[in-house]
Amino acid sequence: MTVTKMSWRPQYRSSKFRNVYGKAASREHCFDGISITKNVHDNHFCAINPRFLAIVTESAGGGTFVVIPLDQIGRIDPLYPKICGHQGNVLDIKWNPFVDNIVASCSEDASVRLWEIPDGGLKRNMSEAVLELYGHSRRVGLIEWHPTTNNILFSAGYDYKILIWNLDSGEPVKMIDCHTDVVLCMSFNTDGSLFATTCKDKKLRVIEPRSGKVLQEASCKSHKVNRVVILGNSKRLLTTGVSRWNTRQIALWDQEDLSMPIKEEEIDGLSGLLFPFYDGDTHMLYLAGKGDGNIRYYEISTEKPYLHYLMEYRSPAPQKGMGVMPKHGLDVSMCEVYRFYKVVTLKGVIEPISMIVPRRSETYQEDIYPMTPGTEPALTADEWLSGMNRDPILMSLKEGYKSTNVAFKPPKKDKKSVVVNGIDLLENIPPRTENELLRMFFRQQDEIRKLKEQLMQKDVRIHQLELELKNLQNVPKST
Repeated sequence: MTVTKMSWRPQYRSSKFRNVYGKAASREHCFDGISITKNVHDNHFCAINPRFLAIVTESAGGGTFVVIPLDQIGRIDPLYPKICGHQGNVLDIKWNPFVDNIVASCSEDASVRLWEIPDGGLKRNMSEAVLELYGHSRRVGLIEWHPTTNNILFSAGYDYKILIWNLDSGEPVKMIDCHTDVVLCMSFNTDGSLFATTCKDKKLRVIEPRSGKVLQEASCKSHKVNRVVILGNSKRLLTTGVSRWNTRQIALWDQEDLSMPIKEEEIDGLSGLLFPFYDGDTHMLYLAGKGDGNIRYYEISTEKPYLHYLMEYRSPAPQKGMGVMPKHGLDVSMCEVYRFYKVVTLKGVIEPISMIVPRRSETYQEDIYPMTPGTEPALTADEWLSGMNRDPILMSLKEGYKSTNVAFKPPKKDKKSVVVNGIDLLENIPPRTENELLRMFFRQQDEIRKLKEQLMQKDVRIHQLELELKNLQNVPKST
């Protein structure tokens, strides 16, 4: 008889990210004195790229946000120039992933607008957008850029519709109306051929964007979904939500079978919304709770138990939202693998938090910086709309960040009708609430103001031509 000795030594999993730690920037390297919005909408209200920080601010009338160059750290002047073209509160802002100085915003005034930021930042208030997109009948709460295609933008409104905009023409090319309530979150796979949504109707959906076909749908009674993120090309989804006992929970799903989650894990009993962030290069998942001061992070594997808890960054200051720096904006010399910009409303501060892999060597660490999606689009809008899919064009972080020569050219728009699937979205839309009536009134007032300005300019031009004609008539004819 053979006796097998059992080892009681704990089994440690080998991982190069096991000791990742969070490092908050010192106060002088934060952005201080910003009047951050007090809106309770569940968004981050913050967007980052390697050149600019955009943050939604509190305003008395209409909606405003500020755009600050990243090197302008410290206390921000209360009279710093703002972008103030919206007639309603700004609900979401996102930078174009391929053009550093183009930022998109959406608002309660039912519009989506694109703004072009000068290279040195704003010198005066900006109220004229380079492109205004009208197609939703109610406020627009969410916008997302396509991850691999230039000039394709998605917007989700409180009319329960998702519009896909071709910014080359400035018109919507597809309306997705499979949702029965407000869309809470959108997340794309790596090549943008699929995206997942969560909705207030408590359902999780996987959708093919060009056809609008729902490929998978889940309604799990034990897990009320709030946010979703597609885990790269692993054909897995991760959702955050609430269990039937009102505890915060995460769930892992098979993208091709949403009948039941692969794994559910309870986090804690707090009530704040959990925002998930996934880094496809390191396969790390970060969880930041709204109203929390901490950030939990996990490593995700393809084998059981799938989720491996690593560590937790803790801070006493509660966060309203989180901006995330794209990978090509990270500092590779300090082995930084992720960077958050924490929105602290109570202090009016935006605090950078770097997630760092401890390494003694100061040379470039190729094992923690694989080739990553770069700043060059893989497809044009027309190519993607014709049915093409292509993985993102990868770049190495060894050479550092380099700006691309991609430029945004706004289309010339003359017609005012917006026709999608044979329906004019701007024609005969009755307001459903008093707020909608006010927003439509303000939008019409804005259009009337612009028409009056055009009439005044034409009146001045007519007067000038009349004077020139009179002068010509008074010139004596030469004999």
